Amino acid sequence: MKLAISGKGGVGKTTLAALLAQAYADAGQQVLAVDADPSPCLAGALGFPAELRARLHPIVEMEELIAERTGAQPGSFGGFFTLNPRVDDIPERFSVVHRGVRLLEMGAVETGGSGCICPESAMLKTLFTHLLFRKDDVLILDMYAGVEHLGRATVDFVDALLIVVEPTKRSLGTAVQIQKLAYDIGLERLWLVGNKVGSEEEVAFLRQNNSGMPVLGLLPLAWGVQEADRVGTAVYDHMPVLREEAKRMMERLGD
Repeated sequence: MKLAISGKGGVGKTTLAALLAQAYADAGQQVLAVDADPSPCLAGALGFPAELRARLHPIVEMEELIAERTGAQPGSFGGFFTLNPRVDDIPERFSVVHRGVRLLEMGAVETGGSGCICPESAMLKTLFTHLLFRKDDVLILDMYAGVEHLGRATVDFVDALLIVVEPTKRSLGTAVQIQKLAYDIGLERLWLVGNKVGSEEEVAFLRQNNSGMPVLGLLPLAWGVQEADRVGTAVYDHMPVLREEAKRMMERLGD
């Protein structure tokens, strides 16, 4: 099972990624969770202890590694560098494991324009493709808003794209944009996941404005998510109501 998670910034992508990763691990699956956000925070949501989190560093920030593998310094443009660097050793070498979840921080290339062609983007794209070809039981990708890491060559290896939304027009508007981008590359296995849902009216709003995408699950508005972050515990443990909904989503994905 290979799941990509996307959505507007701040809607709860990382919360969902953490919940599903631990749910699959507790079910006995081999899980690789990948944090591909520019500001990685999946380790905290998973409740990784400080000593393990200290060993994590986004691949995109490893300048010596990128230069060694691509033949060019990160941030350089217009020069020659390897477009398919060696990445097969990276998942095990730079990840940490806690409670059955192996976590790798990729990070993301942030640029003012689009279509960055630079050593670090080549590194991440190659690594992303390698991850999709791995034989892990479950791969969970916590992505930036959009589908920029995916492409036509790898789309067949993605079992589903989960788009996290809040019950607001702006959040659903972003979901429609992501839906279009996904369709453009041939990815049609899309689900909506509602987060911070506080009333039956909001449930109805999401179901009536789903743009043809099935709703996989609904996570209720829960202040305990912030509390879990403050005290440094996994949201999966701290919020039983979210844990049970994640298990139900896992079952639906397997149907």
